[in-house]
Amino acid sequence: MTTPDVTVTVIVYNDAARLPRAVASLRAQTHANIEIIISDDHSTDNTPEVARRLEAQDDRIRYLRLPENSGGCSAPRNRAIEIARAPYLMFLDSDDELPPRAVELLLAAHRERELDFAMGACQRLRVDTGRRSTWMPHLFAERRTLENIESDTELLFWPLSTNRMYTRDFLNRHNLRFPEGVHYEDQLFSIQAFCLAKAFTIIPDPVYVWHIEPFAAADSATISNQRHKISNVQDRIRVHRMIDDFLEKSGHAGLREAKDFKFLKHDFRLYAGDLPYRDAEWLAAFADIMNPYLDTLSPGAYLRLPRPERVVLELLRDGRPADAQLAARGLGHGVAPRRITADASGVPYWGDSVPSEDRARRELDVSDLELDTRPFPSAQFRHEITELTRGSRATLTLSVRTYDPGLRLPIGPQRARLVLSPGGRRMTVPFRLDPVRPGLFEGTAHLDLAAAPIPLQGFEGARHPLVVLHQQGLSNSGVLLAPLDFPTATARVDYHSGATPHQVTVEPEGRNPGRLQIRWTPVGITARVVRPVVKRVAGPRVRKAAKLLSSVLR
Repeated sequence: MTTPDVTVTVIVYNDAARLPRAVASLRAQTHANIEIIISDDHSTDNTPEVARRLEAQDDRIRYLRLPENSGGCSAPRNRAIEIARAPYLMFLDSDDELPPRAVELLLAAHRERELDFAMGACQRLRVDTGRRSTWMPHLFAERRTLENIESDTELLFWPLSTNRMYTRDFLNRHNLRFPEGVHYEDQLFSIQAFCLAKAFTIIPDPVYVWHIEPFAAADSATISNQRHKISNVQDRIRVHRMIDDFLEKSGHAGLREAKDFKFLKHDFRLYAGDLPYRDAEWLAAFADIMNPYLDTLSPGAYLRLPRPERVVLELLRDGRPADAQLAARGLGHGVAPRRITADASGVPYWGDSVPSEDRARRELDVSDLELDTRPFPSAQFRHEITELTRGSRATLTLSVRTYDPGLRLPIGPQRARLVLSPGGRRMTVPFRLDPVRPGLFEGTAHLDLAAAPIPLQGFEGARHPLVVLHQQGLSNSGVLLAPLDFPTATARVDYHSGATPHQVTVEPEGRNPGRLQIRWTPVGITARVVRPVVKRVAGPRVRKAAKLLSSVLR
């Protein structure tokens, strides 16, 4: 048999439905001289039947079934490396795809000069919306060849092993294999490859399509979406301890601060966004696992973080999980603390007391948030719903509490608005915030979702109301945090006198930061007729015409 140029391994476990799509993307590669290994981690569904059928259809395909389930991605990949026949190797997960030119482009990079591996950009495809985006595009902005990872330590943020083509010689020379018996194996393998390679090329072209299912059921979600499991936390910490050990033993200890920063900024940050949704038992277990590892990280890594993230970390390390949950709400959205306390010299600290320990004073000092001096449009407030009452049909009454720890709002009633924009059209609901004490205001807003300006062709999607404040001709907008436990409410609304019916759902967002979320789902004639037609013909001109017609009918 002709020796293939490249072996691409597709790992699969109980994924018979999506395996054919992954394999089809390999059969469609513009570079055809490839070997395709389907490495099955002992599936218990009909994956074996599907794999054997695919094997029979194309003599480039080989089916490998592991004798028992390993519970992870490492063993199926490692077993495939052992039987692969090509000098170059790639990996693909059964729920993802390769773009048609992926093999061609990466192989061309190898043939230009001697490399240990070549890598390209990764496209993220949202399964629920169909939206495509390039993940971490700045890392792939231009074609470049590096001779060591120290040339660009930002690459330590790249955890995937699947957007690369490796030489078999490189993997065998360093006995580089995926660690078995632990999840997040890609992170260790990826950093080992970066550190051990003498030369690797990065190309800007997309070579991997990663299918993202953010709302997948918990029992079918990918490992990265199973952060609610304490075992998930244990695996992540275990892998990072393995990474630290590798860096020390391989002479790359100088990368430790950059790698620690990556852990805090990416790995811990993922869990931080989930903290408001965890119960006390989970939080206690999380702290028991996380805190000992946090204590080993470089102090310089903490200093590189934004202040709100440092606050969450310190509250967790200081044994204050309830406060950590409170601080975690709104991370990345400019949400202020409920309260700050200044010491005798005027230094403001997060919370209602001045910390007594040196580390806590350093980490909880919120001076750099400039809560009292920022320009008003970027000033930080905290808007929370304290009570939500559903009225008749699709009306809501919201009791809103606004915290102003920087004392930016004068004493007295404040003009405020709720702003909601479904389908690109703005709905504004004015209301008043009355002072309770300095830094605290409360008000009531009445929201009639039947009055939302839904376009004639309907709207499908979710929106999150903003609170807009006004002061001396300037405006400030901020997210509206919802109670995390209020029951979901739904109502049918017949927009445009019944011509555009929708189901409207009001719910907490369900993820950081936990905003009030309102979803519109077309039903009836909107779903059966209008939306399908719009999707088929919705070019730019048609969209303009639809907007014009809708404005005329209004």
